[in-house]
Amino acid sequence: MSPSPSAAEKLYLIVGYDGSAPAVRALDAATRLMRGRDGEIAVVYVAHLTSLEMMSADAIVEVEESFDELARELQAQVSAQLTGVEERWRFERRQGPIAETLVTAAKEHPEAHPGDTVVIVVGTSSQPVHRMVGSVAISLARHTPVALIIVP
Repeated sequence: MSPSPSAAEKLYLIVGYDGSAPAVRALDAATRLMRGRDGEIAVVYVAHLTSLEMMSADAIVEVEESFDELARELQAQVSAQLTGVEERWRFERRQGPIAETLVTAAKEHPEAHPGDTVVIVVGTSSQPVHRMVGSVAISLARHTPVALIIVP
């Protein structure tokens, strides 16, 4: 990947976002990367059902409603963070395993816009247990077909 996209090439950043401090830092880093470049930031919140929640149809409905509410809250948080800083962004709510879903989002963009540079931007995990069992960032580092930036 070249340090700076050519005039014909746009920079497309996919920021994994859950409202945590690491996600806020990742979004800040993405806005700095966009300075002076043509492109867009896709802020992606991935709703993820645990296996326990998938056991009950009633639980799924309740969790889906809470995911919708959380997505609205996160979109408002992103809007507040980016207002006056970066206007070329959009918010997406997706569902599934987080790392796989972010990779899917990354793969979809080149199909629609060949020649663009696609980069996934995520924060490091704030959970100590992820040092032992792995995190989204580690999973992405092992499996993403596009550039990845992990923001401390």
